[in-house]
Amino acid sequence: MGVQRLPLSGVTVVGLEQAVAAPYATRQLADLGARVIKVERPGGGDFARRYDTTVHGQSSYFVWLNRSKESLTLDLKDPRAVGILHELLDGADVFVQNLAPGAADRLGLGAGALTSRHPRLIPCTVSGYGTTGPWSGRKAYDLLVQCQTGLVSLTGTPEATARVGISVADIAAGMYAYSGILTALYVRATTGEVRPVEVSLFEALAEWMGQPAYYTRYGGAQPARLGTRHATIAPYGAFTAADGKEVLFSVQNEREWAALCARFLERPELTDDPRFATGADRVAHRAELDAVVAARCARSGSAEILRDLEEIGIACAGVNDVAAFLDHPVLAARDRWRQVAVPGGALVEALIPPAGLAGVPARMDAVPAVGEHTDAILAELGRTPADIAALRADAVV
Repeated sequence: MGVQRLPLSGVTVVGLEQAVAAPYATRQLADLGARVIKVERPGGGDFARRYDTTVHGQSSYFVWLNRSKESLTLDLKDPRAVGILHELLDGADVFVQNLAPGAADRLGLGAGALTSRHPRLIPCTVSGYGTTGPWSGRKAYDLLVQCQTGLVSLTGTPEATARVGISVADIAAGMYAYSGILTALYVRATTGEVRPVEVSLFEALAEWMGQPAYYTRYGGAQPARLGTRHATIAPYGAFTAADGKEVLFSVQNEREWAALCARFLERPELTDDPRFATGADRVAHRAELDAVVAARCARSGSAEILRDLEEIGIACAGVNDVAAFLDHPVLAARDRWRQVAVPGGALVEALIPPAGLAGVPARMDAVPAVGEHTDAILAELGRTPADIAALRADAVV
């Protein structure tokens, strides 16, 4: 039996990318078998390489976002480097960039210029606030976008706001860039038409804000900031057990509410208590209801509470820290971990992609060192060893 052909085998992606959003999109294309050539600055490369040094001297962000790619260094201030990039694009299918506002256009790498010069190439632009409009020239980082979309105002406790603990705006933009590129590849394959893709961090996270946006526009006030509680469902949140550990659970319907009252709270009369009779009533009287639930949880250990809630069909979970997540039995039992090499030769544990295609193995190749594939790629483009040495001497690569 031959080597399994991956779904995007034969597709070449060039990424003039940095930080999180664009690298996340291209890594997912690499996961599916695309050849991803990552263009980096000579010397330091993508600045995300230096966010931290926790993974055998490598950045946790960079290791997460850049496996299975090739690294080519080019100083695009030099016209020779721009020429090399265009040679690559002549044979590429997709070009992804998330440069600072206006930088791609100044280099002649905007979507319009690229489609004129490379008619089969699908350009994808990842920006902060879009390439047009009053904020097109602004830089945008993840937390700024969390603030601008109102997400930070929803996150935290009644006393204080908080950022979401992961780069959610970057991840949202990376996901939409990924799906947009797949769609554009499909359109090109079925119609021959090339459709450039554009995604902004702001508009990606704005889509994820849909429910609170509707709630606020038509309800007259935004959802309350309630920590682990839910603005429109009660009881819903984390409660402290007798052993000091937190248990989170949620009641989603009247059947579950009746079961909770009778079999966990041991107070069946609460089912028809006017304060708690409907979901809206329970939200309106959340403080009184939470006091009843908290008192009951304080009588039992967390393991006993979880067992009891599961027996009566209430969705529940312990509140894990990251170390507990890493040891989660579902990840182990479903064989979700693979080893990936990082610069220097060390192996690290990495999760396989969440969307599995039956019969298609996960691609989990190494994370590249800065410029690791420069010589090989230049040789493919016809450069001799002497040519490459001259480019290096002039710091073009």
